[in-house]
Amino acid sequence: MKKATTHPLRTALPTRIGVSRCLLGEKVRYDGGHKRDQFLTDVLGRYVEWVPICPEVEAGLGAPREAMRLVGDPHRPRLVTIDSHIDHTRALETMTRNRLDGLKSFDLSGYVFKKGSPSCGIERVRIYNEQGVPSRNGIGLFARGFIEQFPLIPVEEEGRLCDSTLRENFIERVFCYRRWQDLIQRGITRQALIQFHTIHKYLLLAHSPQQYKVLGRLIGQAHQYRPKELAHRYGELFMKTLAVKTTVRKHVNVLQHILGHFKERLSAHEKAELLGVIGDFHQELTPLIVPLTLIKHYVQIFDVRYIRDQIYLNPHPKELMLRNHV
Repeated sequence: MKKATTHPLRTALPTRIGVSRCLLGEKVRYDGGHKRDQFLTDVLGRYVEWVPICPEVEAGLGAPREAMRLVGDPHRPRLVTIDSHIDHTRALETMTRNRLDGLKSFDLSGYVFKKGSPSCGIERVRIYNEQGVPSRNGIGLFARGFIEQFPLIPVEEEGRLCDSTLRENFIERVFCYRRWQDLIQRGITRQALIQFHTIHKYLLLAHSPQQYKVLGRLIGQAHQYRPKELAHRYGELFMKTLAVKTTVRKHVNVLQHILGHFKERLSAHEKAELLGVIGDFHQELTPLIVPLTLIKHYVQIFDVRYIRDQIYLNPHPKELMLRNHV
């Protein structure tokens, strides 16, 4: 369950992720069953430390239990059993307040919620009106409280993690947030923030060149802010930037920028080969890992320290193979 990372600036502290207990195979669902997710338990679980939570069980509702659903106002729904119409809203809200207070000490770097759950779903959860007609514009009671309490922590539903792009983005943000928290805990200084920004340059560019410029301006004005305010502003913008989806075009732009750091040292054949694999990636004939592997090879040969230290090259454990999809 502990991480095995290679980047010299990667944290050695545990990367903790909150998770709906049923996704780890625990029989806590209303029907006494579970929804074990093999990727979470068998793959990602080797590199993170899970913090399992089932709001409904922890609210004292037991397992198995009568099925429940959200009803009423989408902005303040109630959690009610389907057949007996017992209102468990207060129990869930009390549990949520207490659990969220306790989670502050766990230093979470992410959370994987159960899709569609009236307590844990983070989007398109069914909410029923007084006539019993559902709409899919709700969010689970516990999930809503968590997101409000920890707005920067990456969250995702297990169903969406089946999408390779969404999976990579979520896990990338988890490890980036862990590094950001490490920096906060060590104490923000202007020099430390400049270094942090520098090693994340190409990763940020792969998400949003525009937001990268905004972050750069903030760094340039760092002396105008007190450390706590500077950390708040940068952290918010940093995570917002990473939430922007990457594209093949933006990756190609980054790869070409990196190539510029050592292209004069390459032979004509080597340069043509590297441009060829970048071109194949641009045409979506090969995955990102192909040009990246060749770039890493030349970075090591020519000892290009500035590029070697870039988080973009190793944003998450390579064993997860998140960049192997076309």
